[in-house]
Amino acid sequence: MVSPILELKDINKSFGHVQANKNINLIINKGTIHGIIGENGAGKSTLMSIVYGLYQADSGTININGKNVKLKSPRDSIINGIGMVHQHFMLVENFTVLENIILGFEGELVFGKNLEKAKKNLRNICDTYKLNIDLNSKISDLSVGFRQRVEILKSLYRGAEILILDEPTGVLTPQEVDELFKILRSLRDEGKTIVLITHKLIEIMDLTTVVSVMRQGEIVGHTKTENTNKEKLAEMMVGRSVLLRLDKSFAKRGDVIFKVKNLTVKDDLGVTRVKNVDLEIHSGEILGIAGVTGNGQTELLEALSGIRKVDSGEILLEKIKISDSEKFLDPRQLKEKGLAHVPEDRQRMGLVTDFKAYENLIFGYHDQKSFSSSSILNHNDILAHSKKIMKEYDVRPQSPHLITSNFSGGNQQKIILSRELNENPKVLLVGQPTRGVDIGAIEFIHQRLIDMRDKGAAILLVSVELDEVLSLSDRILVMFDGGIVGEKINKNVTDRELGLLMAGVV
Repeated sequence: MVSPILELKDINKSFGHVQANKNINLIINKGTIHGIIGENGAGKSTLMSIVYGLYQADSGTININGKNVKLKSPRDSIINGIGMVHQHFMLVENFTVLENIILGFEGELVFGKNLEKAKKNLRNICDTYKLNIDLNSKISDLSVGFRQRVEILKSLYRGAEILILDEPTGVLTPQEVDELFKILRSLRDEGKTIVLITHKLIEIMDLTTVVSVMRQGEIVGHTKTENTNKEKLAEMMVGRSVLLRLDKSFAKRGDVIFKVKNLTVKDDLGVTRVKNVDLEIHSGEILGIAGVTGNGQTELLEALSGIRKVDSGEILLEKIKISDSEKFLDPRQLKEKGLAHVPEDRQRMGLVTDFKAYENLIFGYHDQKSFSSSSILNHNDILAHSKKIMKEYDVRPQSPHLITSNFSGGNQQKIILSRELNENPKVLLVGQPTRGVDIGAIEFIHQRLIDMRDKGAAILLVSVELDEVLSLSDRILVMFDGGIVGEKINKNVTDRELGLLMAGVV
């Protein structure tokens, strides 16, 4: 008979005037994979941070194996058998696997038999769960998938019976996702309990036993996974029906409007990140670039948008050279020629988060006659424009004077998209358009990009989300180690085919 291993009763947590968790009651059974889903700000990460001791609840109780516990720190949670693999790994890159795992316990282990005993224990864990990790490998030499395994190994070594994973597949190839799922199923079969926080409904359906849905800080539904589907879960998350896959028409391609020839780009350390890339985009099409993070996509986008200097090769817009190794047009000059850019990192490059929404809504276009005259901003016109565009793009709340940092990630993304798309650019460069964006906003953003394509824009889409690339793109290029390793027409192409190319298997 399945028994509860973790019980949360009437958990409440507030940050100032914002109540992140409201009367949460949750039972997680031993030996199951329990999914927790919800939009951004639904309170799921806050709840699991309470379980891991990073936050303390304002009220409510936590029971582990029927016993009431006080979790005042992660150390308390570890002692009580709880481990957490964070979305951003907590590893020291120039340390070995072994050094990372014993970090914090080295006083007990570094000398003599204790260290050998620890190594033996770690090898047994690796063998039991088929983790296949070399303890002497340096973290910096490991792929993202293997770094994640190190985090799992670290939790298991410290005695975790409950393992919390926060968005664990965001930076993995499909093959690495498959390997991770095998490990998680193996852990479940050995009696471990997995709590999976994810926004990917396909993973919930493939992996979990039970799923709990959160909305606006509350649990709004529990169900056995076998008794539901992606559409029902999405509707519970958002509170309305959601279109999960766009029904888009075939692209009506025009002439080549944007072209890259033999492009090579170096990063700030002088390392070549983009290697002899050739690509072209027609008006009226979306060209998707798939690849695992760190394979040159960021540097490519920066070069194409005028942020980073080209080392060799050239970039042409409407057959006019706009960049080569001798000169390049900066982002402002490119905007004047009809090129818009939605950067990968919205907070670092797309917004000034301490500024108000109406200011961010005109950045890069503030010297247009409609917004300024004689170098003086026309505030009334800017506010009228901001109110109109925030309504059109469903930015919530529709408050132009609100500081941009107070908007959710999805609404910050809408501010950038509305600013760039509103100018009807000839070429649109889009990096990670829905990173950290909840499912309702994803639907909206995808539809806007399709609308732009149908108006004749040439769109370059860079995304680590294969579902997104497959849903939006008309053609797909795959980047690996800075080069283009494959091109596919998006017709009957599978994520497995793309995943092999993403892993460098040509």
